[in-house]
Amino acid sequence: MITPDIENSNVSSFAVMPSPEQLHAVLPLSDAAFQTVMRGREALRNILDRKDKRMFVVVGPCSIHDPVAGLDYARRLLKLQQEVADTMLLVMRVYFEKPRTTTGWKGYINDPDMDDSFRVDVGMSNARKFLLDVCELGLPTATEALDPISPQYLGDLIAWTAIGARTTESQTHREMSSGLSTPVGFKNGTDGDISIAINAILSSAHPHSFLGISSQGTVSIVRTSGNAYGHVVLRGGDGRPNYDSVSVAIAEQALAKAKLPANLVVDCSHANSYKKPELQPLVMSDVIQQIKHGNQSVVGVMIESNIVGGNQKIPSNLAELKYGCSVTDGCIDWETTEAMLKAAHQELLQRP
Repeated sequence: MITPDIENSNVSSFAVMPSPEQLHAVLPLSDAAFQTVMRGREALRNILDRKDKRMFVVVGPCSIHDPVAGLDYARRLLKLQQEVADTMLLVMRVYFEKPRTTTGWKGYINDPDMDDSFRVDVGMSNARKFLLDVCELGLPTATEALDPISPQYLGDLIAWTAIGARTTESQTHREMSSGLSTPVGFKNGTDGDISIAINAILSSAHPHSFLGISSQGTVSIVRTSGNAYGHVVLRGGDGRPNYDSVSVAIAEQALAKAKLPANLVVDCSHANSYKKPELQPLVMSDVIQQIKHGNQSVVGVMIESNIVGGNQKIPSNLAELKYGCSVTDGCIDWETTEAMLKAAHQELLQRP
C-alpha cells in the first residue's frame, strides 16, 4: 500500500554543501589576512574597553553583489584609513546575507548569480574569496550574521559582527553570538525598542549549548563560553531616529540599569536617516558634535556607502547593472563618504 510521505512533504530537494573544513582547504587563511583580522579585533576590543580613544566606523555597501566593484571600494577605503588613522578605525561593511520582510534578493551567498538559481555553494565560496582579498589588503571587515551556519565558513575573516533589528530578539542568534570570536553589535528592534538589544547582550555574554555544525560539517552540540563584547547599535525605529543626545542619554541609562558598559554605536542609515541616504552625513555630524562636546558612550558609527550613490533594481540583463551602485538599500557615493569622514577626522582631533 502506498502511504503519503510524513516528512519533507514541502521539500523539493537537498543539495550537498562542502564542509567548512573543505572550503577552508580550498581558500585557506593567509598570514596577511590572519594579521588583519587579529589586529582589527584587538583594536575594536580596545576601543570598547576605552584603551583606544578612537571611534570605529563600519562603512561600505549595503550589500556586496559585484566583487570587482567591492574590491575597488576596499582599496579606496584603505587609502582613506591611512589619512584618518589617528581618530578612526575604518572597518569595511561586507554584507552577503540580506533579511527580507517578505521577498527579494537574499544576497550574494544565497543567490550569487542574481537569477534565483540559489547556488549557495558557489556563493559561499565567492564570499570567502572576497573576504580573503579584502583582508589581504590590510582592511578589517564587518558583516551581519544572519544564517547561524555561515560563521563556520567565514568567521575567521571577520573582525566585527552585527545582529540585525529583525534577529536581535531571536534566541538562535543570541546563542550564536555567544560563540562568535568578534565583538557583536546588537541593533535595537525595528520598533525602536532598546531593551531587546540589552537583553541580547546579557544573553550572549553567558555560555550556551545549541545545535550547529562542526568544521567537518557534522551536526553537533555547540557549547560556548559567552561573548564579553556585545554592545548596542542605535538604528532608529518606527520611522523615528534615536541618535540625538536625549535618545543617547536614555540608552546610557538603560545600559547602566542593566550593569553593562556604556558602549553605543549609531547607525547613520535606516530609520536614523529616514531611509534617505543623503541624510547620513547630517546624522554623522550630529554624533561627532556630541563626542566633541564630551559624550563618552558613542564608540562607533555605521554608514551605508558605495562608489555610486543611490540604488538600482536588478535588471533581467545583468550587463545593464550600474557599476558600484547598490541593489539593496540606497547608499551615499564615494565622494560624500570621503568628505564626511575627513570632516569628522578634523573635528575629532579637537575632542577633549
